[in-house]
Amino acid sequence: MIMRTYSSIIFLFLMLTGCNKSEDTVTPLPVPATMYFPPNGSDTWETITPQSLGWDLAKLNEAIAYAGTKNTYGLIILYKGRIVTENYWNSWDKNTVYYIASAGKSVTAFLAGIAQQEGVLNINNKTSTYLGPGWTSAPLAKENLITVRHQLTMTTGLEYNVPDQDCISPSCLTYKSDAGSFWYYYNAPYRLLEDVIANASGTSYNNFTKTRLADKIGMKNYTWYNYTLWLNTRDMARFGHLVLNRGTWNGNPILTDAAYFSAMTNTSQNYNQSYGYLWWLNGKASFMAPTFTTVFPGALAPAAPADMISGLGKGDKKIYVIPSKDLVVVRHGDDTGEQLLGPSSFDNNFWAKLMLAIK
Repeated sequence: MIMRTYSSIIFLFLMLTGCNKSEDTVTPLPVPATMYFPPNGSDTWETITPQSLGWDLAKLNEAIAYAGTKNTYGLIILYKGRIVTENYWNSWDKNTVYYIASAGKSVTAFLAGIAQQEGVLNINNKTSTYLGPGWTSAPLAKENLITVRHQLTMTTGLEYNVPDQDCISPSCLTYKSDAGSFWYYYNAPYRLLEDVIANASGTSYNNFTKTRLADKIGMKNYTWYNYTLWLNTRDMARFGHLVLNRGTWNGNPILTDAAYFSAMTNTSQNYNQSYGYLWWLNGKASFMAPTFTTVFPGALAPAAPADMISGLGKGDKKIYVIPSKDLVVVRHGDDTGEQLLGPSSFDNNFWAKLMLAIK
């Protein structure tokens, strides 16, 4: 009897919908108004369908397919923290850990802000406050001009034409020009930021990352090795979502210094408009790129939203954060063919395709 009643209801539903002249019209589900934060210590992660957001699924699949042809091994798109799409190639899965190259610089910038709000670090202090005098081979008066802020903004003034740009011994860190006089993407002074934070906080850099960041947002697979951060794709997405929410995780304030956060995510010096504190900024009138001293006109990725900020690393490791659209997009894997340290043509090509889906 119950089955007959159920069948009758289904039949009536089909008759009514069949008579509806708007049968091709699909009413989308209400878009969530609140942010979602995946729980710590769990693989549970709420999802949302592209269709419910009004996205063009065919165009989205084209963007995903494009990424898959470019040595992408992990790709995640979040909307308000919910997974819209999660894709893996090359035998990867959500637990695969790989180095994120210079995208880790953006994590370091965030950690420097935490150290400053704790009162153990002041980015306007000279670097030798935390590393001791003689950390470079520059004359002492010139070394004393270099502050932590100069390290965060790639403006230390140190000579970058050295055989090994990752060399952090004083013999490699030689004087070129006064600190703050030019911008150049130079790894060695950045690497020493990790030592600055460790010395200032009195703990190892791995432990500082664990206790101030990873444990609080549920990053479970991470390590710093030889000044480089290793993460899985989901942990990259967690960090991006934290930044989307301006340093607060599920109501828990982690980076509370609003002035520092604003400085980190806006133009930080007069030479490269598209660079903050170790974050790349889209939508500016010009940009400089790693290994170049030229200023190029236009935005880093004209096809992407103008307010996009990015953690970018060699081999096209990408953490894209787009506040105006409540999006975080993470691309993990190997080089797409550009052989650059951060920005590449992949940024614009991928976003040109993705914007066709989400507009």
